[in-house]
Amino acid sequence: MVLMKSALIIVALGANVSSACGNPQKTLEIALNLINQRGVDVKSVSSWWRTPAFPTESGADFVNAVASVSSDLAPADLLQTLHAVEIELGRTREKRWEPRICDLDLIAYGETIEPDIDELKRLMALGLIAIDEPPPDLLVLPHPRMHERGFVLAPMAEIAPDWRHPVLGKTTAEMLADLPPEHLEGMSQI
Repeated sequence: MVLMKSALIIVALGANVSSACGNPQKTLEIALNLINQRGVDVKSVSSWWRTPAFPTESGADFVNAVASVSSDLAPADLLQTLHAVEIELGRTREKRWEPRICDLDLIAYGETIEPDIDELKRLMALGLIAIDEPPPDLLVLPHPRMHERGFVLAPMAEIAPDWRHPVLGKTTAEMLADLPPEHLEGMSQI
């Protein structure tokens, strides 16, 4: 794979538990600084959004945002960098859908498809059934649930409305417009 620093790389940020650094928004602001300190250039950041936790029993409302970044790191190395920032801020991974001090998801890396188009399509087709499946143990790009998540698409539409999904062929703005209203219910800009 040829890496191009000009590829649009999208990272989603979320938190619904305070850390030693402060409230969820403050923690995520620090996460952005730590990402920059690791040689990943944060280009733009969306507004901060308050979104209901999903599933509903997974805790308090989240603070979410999306950032575009630039990096020479390969996707897997970038994901490792994001996980290192999460750990530095106090994130633990004990169970799926737990409250989170800091969650940094690699949503898209240009038009990169990982691990391959067939596996990506299989994971995308799961819909809500994916809740009952264990998370994939490999990097999947673009994120297989991004097109279903208002907390990703609404902030992403602020900074990358014209990014086009390499499988669906739709832009961020089009995917957001296609979301059922209940996927945006309870969301508000902070």
